[in-house]
Amino acid sequence: MARAEVIAHSQYQKCKRISIFLSMPDEIETEEIIKDIFQRGKTCFIPRYRFQSNHMDMVKLASPEEISSLPKTSWNIHQPGEDEDREEALSTGGLDLIFMPGLGFDKQGNRLGRGRGYYDAYLKRCVQHQHSKPYTLALAFSEQICLQVPMDENDMKVDEVLYEDPSAP
Repeated sequence: MARAEVIAHSQYQKCKRISIFLSMPDEIETEEIIKDIFQRGKTCFIPRYRFQSNHMDMVKLASPEEISSLPKTSWNIHQPGEDEDREEALSTGGLDLIFMPGLGFDKQGNRLGRGRGYYDAYLKRCVQHQHSKPYTLALAFSEQICLQVPMDENDMKVDEVLYEDPSAP
């Protein structure tokens, strides 16, 4: 997944408030995109999961450099501590774009997450709190594209899946 492909995307270009995940080893690397968000003067929010529930907030990140100093969760992801007071996206105007992680995706926009429903629940909150639903863009490796991903009534589709196409030049 070329960083250039993401930052050339029309939705990315026009949005101001972006949520992006801090990537795990089996996910598309997001560090360069995060740096670009700050270089362009956009506002960056990252997930803060509450592990005892399926609740997730999107909290403001001050700088790309701050990431390495954040405490690590049991999933080995950096995230602000739960007791730390941070601006939450929905309390200050919502989000324009959410980059979505996942284990598998199909070309219809169905996504297989890690089973807790964090993103599905958060997207439902976005719909309740803001004027329009944020655009959702999944970042995937081509191996993560499946013919069909099983969905249930709680699953929210992603608007678009960006993935590496190994057959492209």
